[in-house]
Amino acid sequence: MTTAISVENVTFAYDEQPVIEDVSLSIKSGDFLGLIGPNGSGKTTLLKIMLGLEEPDSGTVELFETPAAEFRDGTRLGYVSQRATTADSMMPITVREVVRMGRYAHAGLWPLDDEDHEIIENALETVDISHLANRRISNLSGGQRQRAYIARALASEADLLALDEPTVGIDADSVERFYDLLDELNDDGITIILIEHDIGVLTKHVNSVACLNRELYHHGDTVSFLESNVLADAYGANTGILEHDHP
Repeated sequence: MTTAISVENVTFAYDEQPVIEDVSLSIKSGDFLGLIGPNGSGKTTLLKIMLGLEEPDSGTVELFETPAAEFRDGTRLGYVSQRATTADSMMPITVREVVRMGRYAHAGLWPLDDEDHEIIENALETVDISHLANRRISNLSGGQRQRAYIARALASEADLLALDEPTVGIDADSVERFYDLLDELNDDGITIILIEHDIGVLTKHVNSVACLNRELYHHGDTVSFLESNVLADAYGANTGILEHDHP
């Protein structure tokens, strides 16, 4: 099995304030990783470093066994940031136009062809928003927008999907359906990295957990995480996992 991301001894600081200290981890292709930690623990920064969007102060990062600074095939990476659900709120573009953006890197200077349009429609269908294709992205709910951005990543034929707290502001029923979609995408072979504040929901779906609070407290399978004292160490002694019982 190939390695999707390799991080070795990474350290990063903002204005000399340490954010990440000596973090090392490896994510295999096909993994579904939950990245957790308290607010301000460096999760988003680490995710950006892993994707080559930030450069570490020290240490190394590889994407699909290529140094991140030399990695050029950005179509293999799908990233949905924390602000993705509001980024296009004032833009008069449709869902299909958002998803179409995922094909532009493949088409280059040439117009999209029939194969491109078929891939776009398949992406819309995969995330179950074909019926919303002609709606403006600004008129969708938060959960529907997240599906649109995932469809854009699928249209680019991404091998890895990185999501930063995608369920914030989404109701519980929509969260469960959203996770069902992620499960299906992971079953299809897409590597997923997910930052999520609701640890109880997250641990029902991911197959591995990385717990960060400036330094890495845990990186391993979900069972070993649940059986450990990592939360008390990283979050504080009174923190536990809230179990969710969905119908």
